Amino acid sequence: MKKIYSVQVENRSGVLSKVAGLFARRSFNIDSLAVGETENPDISCMTIVSSGDDRTLEQIEKQLNKKLDVIKIKTFEEQEAINRELMLIKVKYNKTNRKEIMETCQAMKADIVDMSKYHIMIQICDTPERTEHFVKLLSGISIVELARTGTLALSKCEM
Repeated sequence: MKKIYSVQVENRSGVLSKVAGLFARRSFNIDSLAVGETENPDISCMTIVSSGDDRTLEQIEKQLNKKLDVIKIKTFEEQEAINRELMLIKVKYNKTNRKEIMETCQAMKADIVDMSKYHIMIQICDTPERTEHFVKLLSGISIVELARTGTLALSKCEM
């Protein structure tokens, strides 16, 4: 079972280390971690995706609430949120697979952001599942390099 934690913290050095240390000391797993400043430069938002049984996920929330640097925590299941991940992927191409790569990009709504004589760099911003599917579609092609942001999520807008 996975849970998403949107954790507002004070934007100062050492806070990320303290939160990561909390997970490490208790052997909690972090599936994804993304951190960035909010509209207020004094506050950062950590989006943490973690998995485990109900007890483990409950403990994570309790432990995060004990941290002095934590201002506010929102938790939600994947289906309660809009989540996205950004990925850049550089692939080696040739005359025979160039068209296939471009068609795959079009079908997956990915953008070609850079190109050289032998390489294409592609950007995709989608759900973590679709970015993973995109990697599998390109696995038959020579993947040179890949970078991902981790999941970003906000709870769905209320009606």
